[in-house]
Amino acid sequence: MALPLRDALDQIQAIQRQLAATDELRNLSWRPVLLSAGLGLAAAVLQQVWLAAPADEPARYLLLWLLVAMGGGGVAIAEVLARTAATGTRLSEANAWLAARQFLPALAVGGVLTLFVLLRQPQWVWLLPGMWQLCFGLANLAALQLLPRGGALVGLWFLASGTLCLFAGPAALSPWAMGLPFAFGQALLAGLLWWHHERRP
Repeated sequence: MALPLRDALDQIQAIQRQLAATDELRNLSWRPVLLSAGLGLAAAVLQQVWLAAPADEPARYLLLWLLVAMGGGGVAIAEVLARTAATGTRLSEANAWLAARQFLPALAVGGVLTLFVLLRQPQWVWLLPGMWQLCFGLANLAALQLLPRGGALVGLWFLASGTLCLFAGPAALSPWAMGLPFAFGQALLAGLLWWHHERRP
């Protein structure tokens, strides 16, 4: 009896994973995504005032943009966790875990590249805005099946802006080379989330 029961439970879990993979991530609303866009613009303004020569102070440059990533990402993660807990369904939990597994590899690569530049080649700090945007674009495309229709535009936007930043060379350390593309991409994603999930007919 135990074996057929285990097989049945395994089949149920497999069905849940398949359903989670075909459903959009509805536990993330547009608000924290738009907040992260605002944080990106605020960081660009702060960099303009507080950090005139980021190439000479790579640690301060990284600290500024790390705070943006932690602030925006932290709020989004907290909302997904809170909504998932409130829903209390296995499908919602599977959906959230799938999103994490799809986003995290590209973001982890971005973290490794950042650490390498900071510890080994700080003179290459100008590469980071482009690499961050490329990694973020890949993360969005990896989770495309969980995003609303049009989500591919966000990933493609970050791939394009990241590529332009790399070819810009040291000029990519301009606060607006990071702030404006990030804010636009996040605002676009926020708009898609609002339009498909929370807009009233």
